[in-house]
Amino acid sequence: MDSALTTVGLPVALAIIMFGLGLSLTPDDFRRVGRHPRAVAVALACQLLLLPAVCFGLVKLFDLPPLLAIGMMLLAASPGGTSANLFSHLFRGDVALNVTLTAINSIIAIVSLPIITNLAIAHYDQSDTVSLQFGKVLEVFAIVLVPVAIGMAVRAKAPAFAARTDKGVRIASAVILAVLVVGILLDQRENVADYLADVGLVAALFCAASLVSGYVIPKALGIVEGQAIASSMEIGVHNATLAIFVAVEVLEATEISIPAAVYSLFMFVFAAAWGSVISRRVTGRATTAA
Repeated sequence: MDSALTTVGLPVALAIIMFGLGLSLTPDDFRRVGRHPRAVAVALACQLLLLPAVCFGLVKLFDLPPLLAIGMMLLAASPGGTSANLFSHLFRGDVALNVTLTAINSIIAIVSLPIITNLAIAHYDQSDTVSLQFGKVLEVFAIVLVPVAIGMAVRAKAPAFAARTDKGVRIASAVILAVLVVGILLDQRENVADYLADVGLVAALFCAASLVSGYVIPKALGIVEGQAIASSMEIGVHNATLAIFVAVEVLEATEISIPAAVYSLFMFVFAAAWGSVISRRVTGRATTAA
């Protein structure tokens, strides 16, 4: 991939996205965990425990090449993306819960992401090829958390400005991710057909499993509808930009970023389709009840 895109574009892209997240956060979003502990605990358990297990099962079932398998596990370990809030809003989810989950999970990922990724690297015996040192991870999350803190400070000092710029930053985030995906696929154009053949089905199945389990499991455990929808979007819409950044800048292996790029091709389409399905079910039940 072009060096300017990786050394300048990727950090700037990630900073813009996380600044946008900060614009939507207040300290109360962290305190809300205590008011909705069950919904938060179920969603985080799905995100941190279930998803990596499902992902590992898929990469073993389809016998992915080692670097693509590591890329899938890195994606599974990445927290929810800011677009999850938008999808949750569109399909009547509890957006406040989304914001809380994204905030909490982004902090937890400082520990969970390197653990899961390093386990995958060790499992595939690739430690001589790639490594994810904890010190480097702290640098990555400084790039993640500092813009969030700045965004929160801007919102606290100038809430009207934060409200005006929030939509624009969200749109910019989606455009940035699209540019990164295109850049990665162009960089790997000689191998992209093989990569899509190798990882496309796995990425699609993992995306579908993430969205569906993020809704079905909370519902089965008695979580209310709006919170289950929020959980589904949070678990299914990953921070692919973070996964791409870690793969390219930290692990220095563009091939590891391919699963996140391919996942992004499915993520928005699947989230929109799934959101339409569950929102119609909610509307149908409400009409029947009336």
